[in-house]
Amino acid sequence: MLSPYKSPIERAWFWTHRSLCALVLLFLILPVLVIIPLSFNSGSFLVYPLQGFSLRWYEDFFTSAEWMRSLKNSLIIAPAATLLAMLFGTLAAIGLTRGEFRGKALVMSLVISPMVAPVVIVGVASYLFFAPMGLGNSYLGLILVHAVLGVPFVIITVSATLQGFNYNLVRAAASLGASPLTAFRRVTLPLIAPGVISGALFAFATSFDEVVVTLFLAGPEQATLPRQMFSGIRENLSPTIAAAATLLIGFSILLLLTLEWLRGRSEKLRTQQPS
Repeated sequence: MLSPYKSPIERAWFWTHRSLCALVLLFLILPVLVIIPLSFNSGSFLVYPLQGFSLRWYEDFFTSAEWMRSLKNSLIIAPAATLLAMLFGTLAAIGLTRGEFRGKALVMSLVISPMVAPVVIVGVASYLFFAPMGLGNSYLGLILVHAVLGVPFVIITVSATLQGFNYNLVRAAASLGASPLTAFRRVTLPLIAPGVISGALFAFATSFDEVVVTLFLAGPEQATLPRQMFSGIRENLSPTIAAAATLLIGFSILLLLTLEWLRGRSEKLRTQQPS
């Protein structure tokens, strides 16, 4: 990459700035990358140097009843929570973007508060609220709380998409006889779909990686994959945890690539909207 600057001082700052950015990124990413080779270690301990290459820990992951149960629970809870978060978050974003009423800023602060509130507080409050209702140690309780944690992400992404939305398209559909539901389904939703899907992916990742609230609400039968990893770290530190972590890293990379593709598609659709 060539420097756009001409003077020696500008060129020195150009390369210094990029070197510092690269070092910061390396500092953040290196601890994540270190765990990947350990998942292929033939030894029984999480240590370097590696004793050899083996897929035994991945085999242990996919053949273990406990790990498979936790993975199944995550694949049940996360999609269900994502659907709820996507539904309520999209409706809330549309209402907050189009509506003008007193206290709008306060309502917006309340609906995104699960994003900024400490997760421990959310976990304690959820347990105290759901336990008397019999929803402790239940899938329904976990799904509802995970949905609450995911709603702010959907609201933010959908609201950002709606900022550039041309509402004249909805008015044109209404003038042609379309009902509000039809106009939303055939005009609004296709245009804001990248924002909705992006928020849903964030909500899914939040639910799939969540462990603190799960510790408060889940019983042994509802243990998710992150909780199983947390328990494994405390009770029996096995390289199988490294294999599970590597799979989660690959899954996260796939989500990021999908989000980047959706961001590009959203920009393309926004530029194609008629003024």
